[in-house]
Amino acid sequence: MSEAAAGRIERIRQCLQQAFAPQRLEVVDDSHLHVGHAGARDGRGHYTVELVSDAFAGKPLLARQRAVYAALGPMMQTDIHALIIKAHAPGESAAQ
Repeated sequence: MSEAAAGRIERIRQCLQQAFAPQRLEVVDDSHLHVGHAGARDGRGHYTVELVSDAFAGKPLLARQRAVYAALGPMMQTDIHALIIKAHAPGESAAQ
């Protein structure tokens, strides 16, 4: 992993940690799966984030996704081309 990619993952982690104080947070760089894809040509990455936070309790899926996009703010325009979001409240299974 390049230093730039590692730095980008760390910034994603920091944004999500600050916004949600998650009990679990995982950020995976999937960019290598999209080499040659139009969205990858400009250097922005493809990521999967999985987080478990009390902040998602009682919120529908769309609200959770919007909250994650908001937490990442400008990174969605400058660093991230595609994002898979797996946002759960404590006690929810990953299948929900």
